Amino acid sequence: MRVIFMGTPEFSVPVLEALVETGHEVAAVYCQPSRPAGRGKKHRPSPVQARAEELGLSVRHPESLKGEAEQAEFAALEADVAVVVAYGLILPQAILDAPKHGCLNIHASLLPRWRGAAPIHRAIMARDDKTGVCIMQMEAGLDTGPVLLRRETEIGPEETTGALHDRLSRMGASAIIDALARLDKLVPEAQPETGVIYAEKIDKAEARIDWNRPAEEVDAHIRGLSPFPGAWCEAGDIRLKLLASSLAEGAGAPGEIIAPPLTVACGQSAVRILMAQRPGRGPMPADELARGMALPARLT
Repeated sequence: MRVIFMGTPEFSVPVLEALVETGHEVAAVYCQPSRPAGRGKKHRPSPVQARAEELGLSVRHPESLKGEAEQAEFAALEADVAVVVAYGLILPQAILDAPKHGCLNIHASLLPRWRGAAPIHRAIMARDDKTGVCIMQMEAGLDTGPVLLRRETEIGPEETTGALHDRLSRMGASAIIDALARLDKLVPEAQPETGVIYAEKIDKAEARIDWNRPAEEVDAHIRGLSPFPGAWCEAGDIRLKLLASSLAEGAGAPGEIIAPPLTVACGQSAVRILMAQRPGRGPMPADELARGMALPARLT
C-alpha cells in the first residue's frame, strides 16, 4: 500500500521500519520539528526523522497541519492510508479524510481504558495486570475512534514503563502490518461507553515518593515513572531517583531502610529497590549504590 507515516519519538521507529521491511511504499514521513536539546540546546532531529533519513525517505515536519497549503500537500500524496503513532499534533478533519482508507492510529492501551498522552505510565501506576495495543480508525475525538484490531499482553510484576514501552512498540509494529494485510476484512468495533479512563500527561510534580503509601502503590509508582521522569526521594541531602523495584516482606517506619542493601518500609509492607541513580551518575544496582555512599537510616 501507499502509506504516509506520522510519528516522532523512539516508540514510533519500529513501526516505520516494519512498514519499509514489508514492502509498503512510504510516500512521506511526517514528524515533529527538531527541538533544542541537551546542555548546548542544539536542535536535534527526532528519532523518527533520523531513521527516516537513514532509510532515504522524504521527511516533512510542519509546525501545524491546520493550513490549507499543508493540507493540500498532504492530500497530493494520494496515499491509501496514513499510519499514525505518537505523532504529537492534532489532525484536522481534512487530514483524516485525505487517504483512501483514512488514518490508522497505533495506541498503546486497551481502549477505551487509558485514552490520551501517557497510557503506558498510567497502566503500570494503576497496577493494571494487562495492557496491549489497539489499531484504531482515527476520528476527531481524542482516541475515540472504532478499533480494528487489538492485542493484549500481561504486565510483568517487575516491569517498568521503559521495558513495557519497548515491548508495546514491537507489538504495535506487528499489529499494524497485520491490520494493513487484512484491511478490507477487518470490521471496525465502536469503543464501549463504559470503562473510559484518560491517561493524563505525567507531571514531574507527581514524581516524589510517599513512603506512607502501601508497598504495592509505591512499587507501581517507581516502576511506572521509570526511566522518565523517575520517581525520587531524599537520602539525607542527596536526591535519589529510584528506577526499579519489587515487593518485599518486612515492616518499619515509612521510609526506614529495614534490610540491606535497600529494602524500604512503606505504610504497609516494604519494597526492595533494585536500581537507583544519584545526581551526576548513571543508573546502578542498589548494592553498588550502597557501597558508594553512606545511606541514612531512613529515606524521605
